[in-house]
Amino acid sequence: MTVESVLKALSNVQEPDLGKDLVTLNMIKDLSIDGNKVSFTIVLTTPACPMKDLMKNACENAIKLLVNKEAQITVSFTSNTTSLRKSEETVLANVKNIIAVVSGKGGVGKSTVSANLALALAEGGAKVGLMDADIYGPSVPIMFGVRGQRPLMKDDNGKGIILPIEKYGIRLMSIGLLVDEKDAVVWRGPMASSAIRQFITDVDWGELDYLVIDMPPGTGDIHLTIMQTVPVTGVVIVTTPQTVALADAKKAIAMFGQANIKVPIIGLVENMAYFTPAELPENKYYLFGKEGGKNLASEYDLAFLGQIPLVQSIREGGDEGVPAMVGQDEVSKEALRLVVSQAVRQIAIRNANLPQTQTITVA
Repeated sequence: MTVESVLKALSNVQEPDLGKDLVTLNMIKDLSIDGNKVSFTIVLTTPACPMKDLMKNACENAIKLLVNKEAQITVSFTSNTTSLRKSEETVLANVKNIIAVVSGKGGVGKSTVSANLALALAEGGAKVGLMDADIYGPSVPIMFGVRGQRPLMKDDNGKGIILPIEKYGIRLMSIGLLVDEKDAVVWRGPMASSAIRQFITDVDWGELDYLVIDMPPGTGDIHLTIMQTVPVTGVVIVTTPQTVALADAKKAIAMFGQANIKVPIIGLVENMAYFTPAELPENKYYLFGKEGGKNLASEYDLAFLGQIPLVQSIREGGDEGVPAMVGQDEVSKEALRLVVSQAVRQIAIRNANLPQTQTITVA
């Protein structure tokens, strides 16, 4: 075996999402050969890559088939999360991808999806932050069990910088961590927008592969403020299957498709897609309609990230401060992992094929 022959064999292995081979993509590192032993590292596009086992098996098969059937192969993984952000950017300079989770209306489980999306990304090894941008109805303190906690401050050349609270390996920031939860936040739009800007510029988020932003429902001031302040990598749209939710989801899709905004849509999640009783695990009851979100994704030619069932443990976990991804219900976890694996793939494809999103100017 030679380095050249092994690389030639590996040039037949394609990265499933990017459509090019691993050698061309410069994803093979530290290749070494010692007799029948060959070892190398595959550099993934994200620590949370769902396709790494598929690529490992394909590499092993290519070497044994094309080079040496007796080869003893050791494949390691590392990651370099893809990003279109430039190092000279000053706002969130160390955050590689900014993902906004949006919905056209409230009550469809957007915050639940945001929380568990962040946790599932971190489960795969990514560094993740979660920013609760829902000023008027913050959910993160309850969902992560940090009610009543207050973030610390540090001095940075005379400027006060907020240190996010960390829970389950996720860095968290929410207006609910700064005000008493019994108090209503009665602010006009400009005040809310100013607070969101501070969450972006005056919080020490550190180095992150993904910053997930739990957006407020609808299409308003805060959405525009975030997109004016930072280039959002893309948005994940959450809906439930019923017609009234789909009608509002269409407005969210339309917003991000406008010429003066033009933020890529990573995909659509259908939440509360069906109900399966524990005593009848083979049955699915479509309480809110069947596959409305899937059909909407098809109608607008969007990636369909998957369905999340209506499960009591997901609701209980959010209320108790133990989100489903760190709970005990493996059925819920598996449904969420499938959604996140599709989201991660779509983010990598988006970064490989589309230019960086620009901050917008809206009067």
